[in-house]
Amino acid sequence: MNVTETVNEGLRRQLDVTIPSTVLSSRLDEKLQDVKGKVQIKGFRPGKVPLSHLKKVYGRSVMSEVMQEAINDTVAKTLEERSEKAAAQPEIDLSDDQAVINRVLDGEEDLSFSVSYEVLPPVSLMDFKSIKIEKPVVAIKDEDVDKELDTFFKNNRGYEDKGDGAVVADGDRVGISFVGKIDGEPFEGGSADHTHLIVGSGQFIPGFEEQLVGIKKGEEKTIKVTFPTDYQNEDLAGKDAEFEIKMLHVDGPKADVELNDEFAKSIGLEDLAALRKAITDQMEAQLDSLSKQRTKRLVLDALDDGHKFDVPEKLVEAEFNAIWNRVKHEVEHHGKTFESEGTTEDKAREDYRKIAERRVRLGLVVAEIGNTNEITVSDEEHQQALVNEVRRFQGQEQQVYDYYRKNPQALASLRAPIFENKVIEYVTELATVTEKPVEREELVRLVREGEEGFDIDSDHDH
Repeated sequence: MNVTETVNEGLRRQLDVTIPSTVLSSRLDEKLQDVKGKVQIKGFRPGKVPLSHLKKVYGRSVMSEVMQEAINDTVAKTLEERSEKAAAQPEIDLSDDQAVINRVLDGEEDLSFSVSYEVLPPVSLMDFKSIKIEKPVVAIKDEDVDKELDTFFKNNRGYEDKGDGAVVADGDRVGISFVGKIDGEPFEGGSADHTHLIVGSGQFIPGFEEQLVGIKKGEEKTIKVTFPTDYQNEDLAGKDAEFEIKMLHVDGPKADVELNDEFAKSIGLEDLAALRKAITDQMEAQLDSLSKQRTKRLVLDALDDGHKFDVPEKLVEAEFNAIWNRVKHEVEHHGKTFESEGTTEDKAREDYRKIAERRVRLGLVVAEIGNTNEITVSDEEHQQALVNEVRRFQGQEQQVYDYYRKNPQALASLRAPIFENKVIEYVTELATVTEKPVEREELVRLVREGEEGFDIDSDHDH
């Protein structure tokens, strides 16, 4: 075997490889010997077919297998000897001259080919102790707990039908059907046949619930509203809409129910203090989760800033294509254009390619941190991730479980986010973390900003 390096530029490599025909012929003879006792050829007893006849009958087809195996084995051995790891599957370039291929298949000529690939770059890890993070924390105020407690009470105190002539008042629970339209056309997610709403709870966009007050049971009405400019669905943000609604029923709060110990006992708690504590604990858990999300983003930003190296173009291209396909689908599905979003397709491509480069670089950094510090995902953690995933699909648990059981790659992908989070926790413990008090609204805004496509893709297999 002869290997000659022809390209060594940055991460790109190209090698010219020659495998002698004698090596291929030797492998061919070994394979034919294995075939010899299995084939049945007219005129020969089993296991007694001459090798020369087997070559005549099966030589080329078996040699084709031999060639492929020889190429794979040679490329793997060569990369190992060169202490290189390919970032993606190496590209093999064989001669397109059929006469040459035929001579190789007949064992008359050496097999020559070129192999092109990109190597994974060496990652020199930064000093994690140099990272400084301001972790946002929210101090829960009594008035915040009071508000949540009041909302919980209103949602669970029970309601009773106000009758056929009922008129909607603030605090009532109503059942409505509606069709939402923008510029006269229904929009996705803007319709419902029967949904419940507590008037004044702020569940719907500003201005919607207020216009329900005074409507009678069975009455139809068109409500005009404007979606907030910071609405979570950017397709609707800032747009005027009309909702054609029908009041299906009007239920008023039960008059004999009060927010007290008896109410807490009715839902299985000891007293009102226990209910208040449960709500406080839930709020703390939610805010802690948001704080961790924001901290993770800050750690990833610090890792990105602290590691600058070239990344394999093949990996970036694959990541970019995955992102871009989703972007194009969103644009086409919602009838938007890049210009309507204040950009151009070329500028959007440039921005998303930067995101792809960041994701690939961070993926390599996270993988190196994990490997260097022997961070692993246990079988128990992997199994728990599967259980959590299955629980997300109520009523379809068995189908989801079977899907993962039959798709090893999908099952393995559940390890990636666990691995990533364990690495982030490891880095966070070494970093200097100080707490920064913020309001709940500010924390939500910070987390939302951090979800705009810059984190590592959870599909990466580290």
